[in-house]
Parts: sequence; C-alpha cells; structure tokens
Amino acid sequence: MTSPTVKLNNGHQMPLVGFGLWKVNNDTCADTVYNAIKSGYRLFDGACDYGNEVESGQGVARAIKEGIVKREDLFLVSKLWNSFHDEERVDPICKKQLKDWGIDYFDLYIVHFPISLKYVDPSERYPPGFTYDGENVVPGKATIRETWTAMEALVQKGLCKSIGISNFNGALIMDLLRYAKIVPATLQIEHHPYLTQLGLVEFAQSQGIAVTAYSSFGPLSFLEMDMKQAKDTPLLFENQAIKKIAEQHKKTPAQVLLRWATQRNVAVIPKSNNQARLAQNLNVTDFDLSKSEIEDISNLNKALRFNDPLNYGVPQPIYV
Repeated sequence: MTSPTVKLNNGHQMPLVGFGLWKVNNDTCADTVYNAIKSGYRLFDGACDYGNEVESGQGVARAIKEGIVKREDLFLVSKLWNSFHDEERVDPICKKQLKDWGIDYFDLYIVHFPISLKYVDPSERYPPGFTYDGENVVPGKATIRETWTAMEALVQKGLCKSIGISNFNGALIMDLLRYAKIVPATLQIEHHPYLTQLGLVEFAQSQGIAVTAYSSFGPLSFLEMDMKQAKDTPLLFENQAIKKIAEQHKKTPAQVLLRWATQRNVAVIPKSNNQARLAQNLNVTDFDLSKSEIEDISNLNKALRFNDPLNYGVPQPIYV
C-alpha cells in the first residue's frame, strides 16, 4: 500500500502521507527507512538538523539496490538550516546534503525556519544546531529574500525539483510572494488539534501552497525532550472525543488524528519504530470523518505551540 498524492503548484505529485525522520536514532535509521519503504512509504522528510541524512540515504540505497523501488518512485525531502541562509552558502550545503543522502536531487528542499544565524563551517561542527560556538546564538545577516533567491537557483540547477518553506507565518508568506519568482510548493507547520492554525492553512492553500503538518500527535513528540509544556498537556491519544471517534470508525486515535489532517488535504509525516503502527499510519485515507467530527476535533484548539525556539531557550522570538 502506498499513499495517495497531492498535486503541487509546479505539477509534481507529493504523497499525502510520508515518514518523518526527526529524532530517528542514527543506529537504527537506515533499517527504519528501509523497512518503511517495504511497508509502502515513499516520502521521507529529513533535514540537516536531524543529523541522520547519511543513514537515511543508506536505507534508501538498500531499497533501490534490492529493486523494491526506483529513485523516481521516492519523494525525498530535506531542509536548509539557519546557519546557511547567506546566498553563497545555500548551494554548497545543499550539495553536501545530497552527497550525504547519496542522491542527485531532492524532490523538495525547504527553508527550515525564517531565522538567519551566523555561518558555522561544517568541518567545525555539523549539524551546527542553534548556537555559533556551542553556547551562544549569533544572528546572521541574510534576509529571507536573499535566501529564497538562492533557493530558486537550486531548482534551475536541477539540485531540487521543488522548494518550500517551514515555520513561516502569514505576514512572511505575503511578503515572500511579492518577490518570489518561484512560489513555494509547500508550507510545513506544526499542526494538531491543540494548534490548528486554520487561518494559516486556508491562506496557504488559497495561494496554491500545499500544507504539510508536523507533530500531528501534539505533545507526544516533545515528551522525550523533557519539555514541561508537553508534560503538562493531556495526550491527544487519551482525549475522550478522539477515542470515541476512533471507536466509531474502528481505527486508532493516531489514525483519526492523521485523517483529520489528510481529509482537509493537509499532508502528514508521522514516524514510528513499530512495524504495525508504520502500516496503520499509512492507512489513513480509506475512511472519512463526518463534518461534525472534524469540527469536534478542531474545537480542541488551544493555540498551544510546542516547537517554538523560545521553548528550547533559544532567543529567536519568531512567534511572538
């Protein structure tokens, strides 16, 4: 079984359900990617900052070598980290990431955050994280326009087929659209019933920008990071409204949460190390929620954001 797709504004097809590589351990990553491909996953969402692109590429290479898939069957995604926003840094780091993956092009390459940080040479520390020297966060000088122009050049060079943005708000998108020669193909945002961002989703989709949700299960992704806000928030899997809807459809709460997004044409990128849940998470387009069920889930909104740099002690107030 593979996922249905959503058509991007440049004509390329992107799977509606993919596999997120954030926090996939290096020692298991290659096998995880390989097994996910065997289970039917075709989109893999990676990033420089995840620190596992070499291993992700090893899993892809094994699946291709064994004839399970061809490269063109896959939709491989990576992201430009904040330390490489200067125009002259974008091309070299993209090429490094491609080399790490062992591929010639990305299907989608995304600006990870609308944050420019001072350049850190990959030979000194990679991935660099938010700090310049391991302790201090030092802002960079690059504007979003400078970075986006360099991103557009990657498409013309054939290094990626599509380019997108992540963690942008409406005002930044409106500004970007004024000068962009290539409209972002996708917008990736934190999106779950505690943070619905319905206005942002609707605006992006109205501009022909496909939306991808990350952290679809809300606080669950952040518990292992010892985030107090996540520990103080009730798990969505235990929410009575979601459990009731799941029972009515004979699905798991996870499947209901993912269907809440995909039914509104919002792509999802869950991850799991469990083979049974891998299959369950992929199987989230064969049933429909009623309008009232979607509304009941959306009404859980608390405007509660977990993936905010300020929550990690990083003084980059992009959401204030």
